Amino acid sequence: MKLQFDSAQDYQIQAVKSALKIFEGQPLAKGNFDATLVVTEASVSYTEHGVANQLILNDKQILRNIQLIQDKNNIKRSENLTPSVSDDKNTLFCPFNFTVEMETGTGKTYTYLRTIYELNKVYGFKKFVIVVPSVAIREGTIKNLQITHEHFQNLYDNEPINYGMYDSGNLTVLRNFAVSNAIQILIINVDSFTKDNNIINLVQETGVKPIEFIQKTKPIVIIDEPQNFETDIRRQAIANLNPLCTLRYSATHRNLYNLIYALNPVQAYDLGLVKQIEVDGITSDAHHNAAFIQFKGISAGKKNLKVKLHLYVNDGGVKQKDLIVDLGDDLFELSKGREVYRNGYILNNINAAEGFIEFSNGTTLKVGETMGDFRDEIMQFQIERTVKSHFEKLENFKNRGIKVLSLFFIDRVANYRFYDSEGNPQKGKFALWFEEIFKTYQEKYPNLLPFEVEKIHSGYFSSDKIGKGIAQKNIWTDTKGSTLKDDDTYSLIMKEKERLLSMEEPLQFIFSHSALREGWDNPNVFQICTLNESKSDLKKRQEIGRGLRLPVNTEGVRVHDKNINILTIIANESYEDFSKTLQNEIQEETSVEFVGRIKDARHKTLFQNENELSQNQIALDKNRFKTHTSKLENSEIFIQQAIEAVKKIPLTYRPKIEVKTTHLSFSANGVQGQIKENHAHQTKEIRYPIPDVYVFIQNEIDLTRQTIFDILIQSDRYEELEINPQMFLDNVVLSLKKTFEELMKQ
Repeated sequence: MKLQFDSAQDYQIQAVKSALKIFEGQPLAKGNFDATLVVTEASVSYTEHGVANQLILNDKQILRNIQLIQDKNNIKRSENLTPSVSDDKNTLFCPFNFTVEMETGTGKTYTYLRTIYELNKVYGFKKFVIVVPSVAIREGTIKNLQITHEHFQNLYDNEPINYGMYDSGNLTVLRNFAVSNAIQILIINVDSFTKDNNIINLVQETGVKPIEFIQKTKPIVIIDEPQNFETDIRRQAIANLNPLCTLRYSATHRNLYNLIYALNPVQAYDLGLVKQIEVDGITSDAHHNAAFIQFKGISAGKKNLKVKLHLYVNDGGVKQKDLIVDLGDDLFELSKGREVYRNGYILNNINAAEGFIEFSNGTTLKVGETMGDFRDEIMQFQIERTVKSHFEKLENFKNRGIKVLSLFFIDRVANYRFYDSEGNPQKGKFALWFEEIFKTYQEKYPNLLPFEVEKIHSGYFSSDKIGKGIAQKNIWTDTKGSTLKDDDTYSLIMKEKERLLSMEEPLQFIFSHSALREGWDNPNVFQICTLNESKSDLKKRQEIGRGLRLPVNTEGVRVHDKNINILTIIANESYEDFSKTLQNEIQEETSVEFVGRIKDARHKTLFQNENELSQNQIALDKNRFKTHTSKLENSEIFIQQAIEAVKKIPLTYRPKIEVKTTHLSFSANGVQGQIKENHAHQTKEIRYPIPDVYVFIQNEIDLTRQTIFDILIQSDRYEELEINPQMFLDNVVLSLKKTFEELMKQ
């Protein structure tokens, strides 16, 4: 496959022109120069140190240009040029900084590479440094330079250009960068030059620091994902490159230094420049039948450590509450007698160093982990939904020549792959679940994926570990882009985009920890699944960003069919929670200011019914009837009406997992959704412990044990206790309260 590029994308051309207009008034390029030892009144100078960029304009001219650009692009004017300064505002780092905001998946890298060619063509600038924050982004940038090279050479009359990656083991690259008269592009990871003891900052035998070769050229520094550079150490490192200016490209800026162009998520969506998004929001019933614990964190008290736990407690019904728990506390008592915490939930150990706690029954939890809410079943169901969507899209695309990729984000490498004490790789639960589910769908859709299951999936992680304890070691690491164990997977995912997009390449399901969170994307990612045992620190914008780019077919041509361009996010949370977080992130990280709130485009009567129910519940909660005598409550008329009420309570069912598939849309009013599918997935049959029925009901309404017995037996519903104890008892209590309320009114 050979990827094709469109040079006529108007939004990219506008971004390039905006960068060019910064230098309006700068001497224009007059063709190639011969190297001399004289300074020219143009955009480059030639000295004994090599060829350097040169800026003729002053601050006022630059500011005037910026303001004209902002006016044209409907961006708020900069009253002054915003420099890069230290957090305490006392140190000036870079005076000239210009920001381009482009939504993920709209060709940010293509845009700044084309800007390089245009800056050379129009003004003659020759020296450019691309600074990246991570290995993934570095590899992606190199790959983009490779696959766009022929395209740009054809577009710019084969303009001589050299590009390469900084390598501390080959410092001659820097000398060539300085002396060459061709366009020079140097890609460098920020961690390579932030410290004084980095090789690039050390004086060599020649008496020169390697970084001086860069400094003398006054390069235009392009910062990829600049939100990762907002520390004084990294600001100083950028300033040490002695840049003519910085051009900053990202979808998620923290600081908008002199914004000159903005293509935000709403605009990108409206223009059809990215995939549409649908969310499979997967949640489980709050069934309250298991010992639910969410470990939210450790804090230091005045005398000892404390932990914050999220529990279910008896408080006018089962309620969720955050509690501060001390060593030795019993969750049975803290939950006000919830039976599920009775045996073994005394907090015995708080380990702040390693971030875990341990209870008297041996149960351990790490910070962020949750137990007792179908976590494994939810994740297994997420994998099933991902594989299902994958095969359905394969079926729809089979005559279009479009390969489908699915990406899983996981929070523990060992859940996908681990190594035994002898160093042999073993499949974790995610890999085992995936293979079982995949085989089922492979049989259901014969001939769509005729590959062996072991070849269809693989993992890419920052670090894989072998052995245990002191003997544990990394079998490979990607911090230098090198691997030992996973050479093929690393190369395929990070360096060989065309091969990964080939129909002959089996790999279609990729499991990643955090290495692919930004800087890597593939146009044919159609499913992204987040498998997390603990709360994910991965932002929604990062999640969806890996799959927003429009897909390509086997000819390398971009596909613009909206019926095809749909990215499915399989999330372990509700659509409402996902959308709310996404909207907040968009508003915080971009120039978008929504005027509305999250909306769900369901029929309004749903909200009316929910509101009516909640108001009724509020009324019931306010009237606990504890101050009244039990005479009416235990009367014959109450018992008879209560029996009839319990007979009519909703049917008790086993706890279930629900998936709600919702199509997202973006507008000035916010992130909105249209529900496409509601589906319930039945959980495995479990026999739950039954709490003390009499105590539970008596805590809510003042009835004798005999009255409770008579009502339950004569209503003939008591057998449902074994199906879902908490649901049954909650419904019984609610019906009893309503019955008593009606009698009180009478």
